[in-house]
Amino acid sequence: MTLPPVLLSVPVHRGLPSPDWSGFSLGPLTVHAYALCILAGIAAGLWLTTRRWAARGLDPDVVWDVAMWAVPAGIVGARAYHVLITDPAGYFGPGADPLDALRIWEGGLGIMGAVAFGAAAAWWVCRRHGIRLSVFADAVAPGLLLAQAIGRWGNWFNQELFGRPTDLPWGLRIDPASPNFPDGLPAGTLFHPTFLYESLWNLAGVVLLLALDRRFRLDGGRLFALYLVHYGLGRMLIELLLRIDPSLIVLGQRVHVWTSLGLVLLGGVLFAVLTRRRARGDAGAPAAARG
Repeated sequence: MTLPPVLLSVPVHRGLPSPDWSGFSLGPLTVHAYALCILAGIAAGLWLTTRRWAARGLDPDVVWDVAMWAVPAGIVGARAYHVLITDPAGYFGPGADPLDALRIWEGGLGIMGAVAFGAAAAWWVCRRHGIRLSVFADAVAPGLLLAQAIGRWGNWFNQELFGRPTDLPWGLRIDPASPNFPDGLPAGTLFHPTFLYESLWNLAGVVLLLALDRRFRLDGGRLFALYLVHYGLGRMLIELLLRIDPSLIVLGQRVHVWTSLGLVLLGGVLFAVLTRRRARGDAGAPAAARG
C-alpha cells in the first residue's frame, strides 16, 4: 500500500510525550502544574484516610487536625531532604544560589523527609487527642501511597527526574531545550518515564495494603510498616537501575538507594517486632477476649 505524499511528510513521533506547559497565570499569580499535582495527591490521600478513619468509628475531624500540621511539616521536610541530602551542591556549591532552595515550584521534594517531618507533627497532634500514633499511621498508610502516586505526575510536567535512555515504545520524550536534558545526547533520545513507574508501583501498593488490611486486620502499626517496605523497595530499584538526575553519591551509590534500603529494613524489622508483640498479647489474653 502506498501512502499519500502528504502523510509521508508527517513526522512520526516515538514514545510518550512530555507536556509543553508547566502552569498558567491568574493575573500576577502563576499556578504551577507541579503544585497542582502535589495538592491533588494530598486531597486524594486525605479523602482515603478520612474514609478509613470513619470506618473505624473514629472522629473524622481528627484527620483534618493532623493534616493541618502534618502537611506543612511534610512539605518543609520534603524540601529540606532534597536540598540538604539529595543535591546540596546544587544549592550551596560553587556558582549556586542558596535562595533557590525556596523555589519549590521548580521541583525537588524528597518523600523520605516528608514522612519523617509529617510523622513528627502527626505524633504531636495525636498525643493532644489521646490517640496512639500507630492507629493513625495504619489508617493513613494507603493514603500516603495514593498521594505519592498522584504527586509524582508533577515530575512529568516539569520534565524532570526521568531515567536512563531507552528504546522501549513507552520511552519518554524530553524537550532538548529543557535544562534537564542530559548533555551529549541527541535530540530524539527517549528516557525511562520513572515518574510513571513509581506512580504505578504506588497505586499497586494502595490496592495491596487495602487487601491485606481487609484480610488480616493489620493494626498496631503493622500496616504502616508494610508501607515502608513496599515504597522503599520500589524506590530503591528505580534509583539503583534507572535514575540519572543529579544526586549525592555515598559509597558508590545514589543516596536514595541507601535511604530506601533503610526504609525496607526498618519496615521489615518493625513488622516482625509488632507481629511478635501482637502474638504474645493474644496468647496472654483470656479466650473470651480473643473472640
